[in-house]
Order: sequence, then C-alpha cells, then structure tokens
Amino acid sequence: MDLLNQVLDLIVKFATIGGGLWLVWGVIVLAGGLKDHNGPSIQSGIWQTVGGGMIIVAAQLFTRVIA
Repeated sequence: MDLLNQVLDLIVKFATIGGGLWLVWGVIVLAGGLKDHNGPSIQSGIWQTVGGGMIIVAAQLFTRVIA
C-alpha cells in the first residue's frame, strides 16, 4: 500500500507541475496576443491559462480524494 501511495503522490506532483507550466505558457500567449492586439491569440491564452489552473486544482483535489 505504501508503494501505491508513493506512485499516486508522484503522479499528483507531475500533474501539478504540468498544469503550472501550461498555465505559465497560457499567460505568455495571452501577453503576446495583448501586445499584438490579436483577438484569437488573446482568447487562446485565456483558455490555456484557465485550463492550466483547472489541471492544478484537479490534481490537488485528487490528493484529497485518495487520502
């Protein structure tokens, strides 16, 4: 059971880090779209940022469920 908990903790850490990277990249895309006044790029950056935040939240909720 200890090995299973360690594997699940590792998965949660990777998902949290991946969501953070996705969120940061979304902010970069959003900033580029705002600089160029490019509507589709702004929309893409907003949704990518929201998606990264949702990945982080889901990973953290998963920790609470398995605990």
